Amino acid sequence: MSERKLFKGNEAVAEAAIRAGCRYFFGYPITPQNEIPEYMSRRLPEVGGCFLQAESEVAAINMVYGAASAGARVMTSSSSPGISLKQEGISYIAGSLLSPLIVNMVRGGPGLGDIQPAQSDYFQATKGGGHGDYRLIVFAPASIQEMVDLIYISFETGEKYRMPVMILADGVLGQMMESVAFPAMREPKDPKASAYGATGAAGRPARVVKAFDLDPELMYKLNERLADTWKKVEENEVRAEEYMMDDAEFALVAYGTSSRVCRSVVDKARAEGTKLGLIRPITVWPFPKQAIIKAAGKVRGFLTVEMSLGQMVEDVRLAVNGKKPVYLHAIPGGLIPKRDDVLAQVKSIIEGKGV
Repeated sequence: MSERKLFKGNEAVAEAAIRAGCRYFFGYPITPQNEIPEYMSRRLPEVGGCFLQAESEVAAINMVYGAASAGARVMTSSSSPGISLKQEGISYIAGSLLSPLIVNMVRGGPGLGDIQPAQSDYFQATKGGGHGDYRLIVFAPASIQEMVDLIYISFETGEKYRMPVMILADGVLGQMMESVAFPAMREPKDPKASAYGATGAAGRPARVVKAFDLDPELMYKLNERLADTWKKVEENEVRAEEYMMDDAEFALVAYGTSSRVCRSVVDKARAEGTKLGLIRPITVWPFPKQAIIKAAGKVRGFLTVEMSLGQMVEDVRLAVNGKKPVYLHAIPGGLIPKRDDVLAQVKSIIEGKGV
């Protein structure tokens, strides 16, 4: 690991991707992630890489499709409405068994919304925003250091399972500054040695990269392969953090920026004698349902805290399966939950006053 340096979140994402061996970036500007392409435009030429600002998000994701087809380690980034425009391309990439990295610094919506941080893209990210039966592995970091670490993990994991990976963050993590240590620079992999690129390698014939076949039996086999791969992802790649859950009598569930607030809620509640804990999904997809199921056997209930009208709460309720009540603290539109407001709701629930 390198010495620690103060880095803005977006710039840390870009530097981490380059150090992880990414040499191709295609994107289009949109707030609040603009520092990622700006940093890439300066830094990639220094390491022999290619930065290209496309004419649109649609063009950018198809350039990513092309580079990934050639076996390159490639990345794009955007924010909410930009990710919406990329969805068709993401579906094609998933159907072609390719593994680029997609970063979404979420902003408020719907529509053009605002440039403030939000978590309202959870459904889009976790349920497959494009068409067809496919899934993305979706990581939701809660700090800049974790975001950096997950960049490395994302490339390796995507290539392992031959599927796209998304980092789901927000404007807070993109714009804030924290101390970060980067792993050592890795040499980029030779695209010609890719196990799944179009170019033949290691004695195998060249591969035709496509997400299309008129033979329904072949399309069935592709979908069957995607389903089998996803089972392996669910078995091996689920990540979650538990905070003060050993003796917790009530649990918060939150990810990303909301989880940072909730951690301080737990600390204050504990100082006041309330046995509160926190479950923080790190992979929001696959969702860490086993952590929720385990907690449901001992806590009195759950409060899901989200910077949206409530999306992850549906996965929490599915995991709990009616065994305990699940409440929601929803802050949409680009606002951030307040510690004292969350704690007040927890106390109201525990005291039997509801929400």
